[in-house]
Amino acid sequence: MADTTAGIPPRYLRTQEAARFLGLSERTLEKHRTYGTGPAYRKLGGRVVYAIEDLQTWADRGLVSSTSDPRGTVLPAKRQDPSDRRFAGRQPR
Repeated sequence: MADTTAGIPPRYLRTQEAARFLGLSERTLEKHRTYGTGPAYRKLGGRVVYAIEDLQTWADRGLVSSTSDPRGTVLPAKRQDPSDRRFAGRQPR
């Protein structure tokens, strides 16, 4: 099967569109950005944009198949304890 997206640049979403894509509020997505717990984003001309692939990758980190599975690695949109192992290598802003 041929890749029909070959040659098409990646689609970027602004915060409002990205929040809708993830089923979150814009404010929650902004908090994730502030605390470094959210999906990867880019700044283009002073605007924050998200690649759909990055949003999907971040959402997939929370994938579980039952309540007995270990929790996914999507963290809440709040300041995290720097000693938390999930933040190894990240520096606070």
